[in-house]
Amino acid sequence: MDSSDADGVLAEQLLRVTRRLQRIQSRQLEPMGITPAQFRLLRTVAHYDGPPRMADLAQRLDVVPRAVTTLVDGLEASGRVRRAPDPDSRRVVRIEITEEGFATLRSLRDARRAAAEEILAPLTADQREVLGGLLSALVNGMPERRC
Repeated sequence: MDSSDADGVLAEQLLRVTRRLQRIQSRQLEPMGITPAQFRLLRTVAHYDGPPRMADLAQRLDVVPRAVTTLVDGLEASGRVRRAPDPDSRRVVRIEITEEGFATLRSLRDARRAAAEEILAPLTADQREVLGGLLSALVNGMPERRC
């Protein structure tokens, strides 16, 4: 097998593992009444030092502002975030995470760990360490993304 064939096989294997992880995570999110996209937005809001603007979230998530509005609507309806006026500009709306949102994040982090454990179950501790190093090399070689 030549190098390009081997790279193609590796790419396919990475895609299959990623899809499997996404399926497991979606299965765990469903009973909590949250979508993977809402989880991503909630995580992103939590990583800011203060409540971000909707435009900040759209840029960070690399989506159109309308997509953020829809996600915030769903999270706000479930009590996980709230819209707050910007103290410096009446036209700007900021998004604050609520206590319910923080509790949801804790539960979701546990669900994510369980999904990873399910995926990694066939590997020994040494194999996991090697895989972690390889994945770090891949992630560190990519352009920076903040979510």
